[in-house]
This record gives sequence, C-alpha cells and structure tokens, in this order.
Amino acid sequence: MRITSIGILLFLCQSVLWGQIPFAHAHNDYEHDRPLLDALDQGFVSFEADIHLIDGELYVYHDHPEQLDPERTLKNLYLDPLMERVKQNGGWVYHDYKEPVQLLVDLKTEGESAYEVLAGQLKKYRRMLCKSKGDQVTEGAVMIVLSGNRPMETVRNAKKRLVALDGRPGDLGKGYSVAVMPLISDHYRNQVQWNGDGLPPSDQLRRLKELARAVHDEGKTLRLWASPEKETVWQFLLRGGVDYLNTDLLKQLHEFATTQQNDK
Repeated sequence: MRITSIGILLFLCQSVLWGQIPFAHAHNDYEHDRPLLDALDQGFVSFEADIHLIDGELYVYHDHPEQLDPERTLKNLYLDPLMERVKQNGGWVYHDYKEPVQLLVDLKTEGESAYEVLAGQLKKYRRMLCKSKGDQVTEGAVMIVLSGNRPMETVRNAKKRLVALDGRPGDLGKGYSVAVMPLISDHYRNQVQWNGDGLPPSDQLRRLKELARAVHDEGKTLRLWASPEKETVWQFLLRGGVDYLNTDLLKQLHEFATTQQNDK
C-alpha cells in the first residue's frame, strides 16, 4: 500500500524519477481530451470518474444529462484501458511502478443501486483489482475507491470486496479499517482558508498537520478537494502531510513535481 512512514520522501523522489507522481490525483479526469490516458502520460496515480446509473449502465459525466454520451461508460473509459495496461506491463499499470493506482469512482446517482451494478461489472476485472476480506487486503494493480453517494454499511459489511470507501474526517475513530476505508477526503475550505498568496498562516499549517497525523495514525491517506490551483498551495499541502494533490492541471502538476524532485 502507499507509504506514509518516514521513508516517504525517498519514495517520492524515486517515483518522480521513474516518471510517476505518487501524490497526483486527476480531479474530474474524464473532462480531459483523453480520459485516463492524458493523466497516465503525466505520471498520475489517482483518477476520478463521476458515474451515473442510467438504464442499467454506468455512464461517465459530471452533472448535466445533456453531457451523456453512450460511448462514455466506466468500462470504456477506465476499466478496459486499465486492464489492457496491466496486461502490457506485467501486472501493473506502470511498468516500473509496483504500486496500485487509485480509481476514485464518484457515485452521483443513488448509491446502493449504482454499487450493485458496479459490483457486477467489476467481477470481470477482479484479477487486476485490490481485494479485501474482513480487514485483510490482497494488493492488485488498481484500487477502486467509492466516493459521493457511498453505500457505507453495505461495503463495510461485505464478506469480500473489490472496492473500498472514501471517508471524511468525521469517520476517523469510528473503527473503519484501512481495508474498508483507505482514504480520507475533505473540502479544502473546511480545513484551510489560505488562498496561496503571501505567507501561509502557521495556525492553519498546524491544523492541517494534526489532521494528516490523525489520518496517518489509522494507516489511511489524505486528500483535499477544491484547493486553489497554485504551486504555493501544493507546497503547503505537501508540507502539511496531504497525500494527494487534487488538480485539473495535469501538465502543471507534473512540472511542479519534477521541480520539487530537482530541488532535493
């Protein structure tokens, strides 16, 4: 699983040298010209897809029905291309990166019914997926994490899982194991008010570090969404212990990561 120990800085530097950015999350990835592929070209390891259940199929679009394209299904845009990559790269999404990538599936329609369809579809891809039984995880090339309208108790109580849950800070301390809930996410403004200009407030950095420490103490990773798209903010978030930088700017984050590595 992802590294959150004292060795994380070495791991980050090595991964950027290999071409992967272990803190890069592609927000609303499907809005790019080539969903998934553009982010993979930039070395991203986490990708977000908003899905809607319509007539028994899972379609990828944001929140306007007129955006529906019958070819833009979760299978076509993400599951099939990821499976092909795994076959080509000896069981991993990247040839030289032996860690799972994360597919954050944001359920926009009713959670239980969407999850039922998703669970059925994922059976075809189980060989590449992270799997869990109870609190035990079998690592795979791709970890599916459910966000949005999450069927919390259904996933938590399942005997065998091909998915995990995206939690919130309020879920800390409630006994969700890493197998069930490996990720904690929150809106940036719920934790930080700084917009990236001037010096970052020390009290806000301290608060962020406290949250990150609580997340990491449970073995989980941390993501804040809707953060300002500025390098000063990205540096602040990494200093604060945030594990994933949430961005729409794929090339800019890649350049930032390369600069950070070169400055070590």
